[in-house]
Amino acid sequence: MSKTTARSIDIHAHAVLDETMGAAGVHGPELTVAPDGRPLFRVGGYQLHGVRYRGSPFMDVDRRIEAMDVAGIDYQVLSPNPLTYFHFIDAPSAIAFCKRHNEVLAALVARYPDRLGAFAALPMQDPVAAAEELSRAVGEYGFLGPYIGTEFGMRLDDPRLNVLYERCVALNVPLFLHPAPAGIDGPQAFPPLAGFDLELLIGFAAQETIAVGTLIYGGVLDRYPTLDVCVSHGGGAIAFLRGRFAEAALKRPWAAAALREPGAFEQRLRRLWFDNHVHDARSLELLIEVVGRDRLVLGTNFAGWDQPAGGQRLEAPAYLADNARRLLRFS
Repeated sequence: MSKTTARSIDIHAHAVLDETMGAAGVHGPELTVAPDGRPLFRVGGYQLHGVRYRGSPFMDVDRRIEAMDVAGIDYQVLSPNPLTYFHFIDAPSAIAFCKRHNEVLAALVARYPDRLGAFAALPMQDPVAAAEELSRAVGEYGFLGPYIGTEFGMRLDDPRLNVLYERCVALNVPLFLHPAPAGIDGPQAFPPLAGFDLELLIGFAAQETIAVGTLIYGGVLDRYPTLDVCVSHGGGAIAFLRGRFAEAALKRPWAAAALREPGAFEQRLRRLWFDNHVHDARSLELLIEVVGRDRLVLGTNFAGWDQPAGGQRLEAPAYLADNARRLLRFS
């Protein structure tokens, strides 16, 4: 089944690539075994213990396809592992890593062109280099767009990012945003988030919500009316906070004139896209009520920590695949 007829298209699926180990120099990444025998994944000074990448769908493409078949996923777009965005390291090392990552990922998805596509890793600390790498990944490899973090030392409305937004529009590709855990190669997380994986549970949602607010309040969507941006995990808490954000657009002194009309914030919010990986039917219902189901696409965090055990068949509404085809320019 081709991507144009796929019944399910998953746009939230990270890959770990063995051939990129050490591609960022001293920053890694490095996959070894800890003294206790558990897998150890190192990125800079950060260590992830106990996650089995080798021999799993993260690294073994044949196992990925088998797991996709079990789950009923027809087509999947692979994206960089957020642990290896490398958005805060020195630019030359980040550029070298992204080039290598995209080359390896292109070769991997080429093995199953009817089942797999790819998003590009970009060195966001250098927006000009990021735009050039996006052009290379789309032009040479047929990648479907960039997949980047939400934090990289500049706000999403920073004029330095205009070169990347303009390149997305020129190439006619969407931009995908997904957070990375704070403190891997950049600023440390807010201290109260240090325990219980709250950096993942709350920190990610905060980053996504901030991203949505910045894109709208900062006028990015107004400056680039044809730019499509997709935010992971349903946009964090934006559906729940939509009323408060809209009220601020009407009343706060920093709000642009274009946002001071009733409904202006909501209209721009419905310009964005969101994956549906929110874990709760009530949350999903609220998101649909706020942005409309035509702005949702399927996202699974495939093979990640929050997946059902034992393999479970996915029942995805057909409209999600139709939406993904529009977003990814398949139709």
